[in-house]
Amino acid sequence: MSSITTEIEIPSSFPADKVFKVFSDFDSIAPKVNPEVFKSIEIVEGNGGVGTIKVFTFGEAVPFTSGKYKVDAVDPSNFSYTYSFFEGDNLMGILDSITNQIKIVPSADGGSIFKQTIVYNCKGNEKPTEDILQVEKEIYEKTFKAIEAYGIAHPENY
Repeated sequence: MSSITTEIEIPSSFPADKVFKVFSDFDSIAPKVNPEVFKSIEIVEGNGGVGTIKVFTFGEAVPFTSGKYKVDAVDPSNFSYTYSFFEGDNLMGILDSITNQIKIVPSADGGSIFKQTIVYNCKGNEKPTEDILQVEKEIYEKTFKAIEAYGIAHPENY
């Protein structure tokens, strides 16, 4: 089994604790701010913590219809969150899973850096195309910026 890793880093003027707090509301905010990517996100098992299983229903801008993932780790004190897709057409029939590790790192200027590591765990030798990887990276970046803007526009919530 092989894997492909993609890294995303996006600087933010928002402090790390606030970015993490906004991202804690991802399930309700993402469909509002990026409906062409996220039609809905629903919990099908659990309470939102480790072990929770969620289903993403993707919108028109995504070449997939759905993906099911499990929350692997949540560490609010270190501003980190890890989840793994294990079922859905977003695995393209060639992946066992997709693991996403998110970490918000405080920066010296009072802002933060959003870091996301995406590991595509392949079933065999077949791998996602560079085009698919680039589209997904752009979707993750656009989503971060949209959620960040939502947090800035609604400071009373964060």
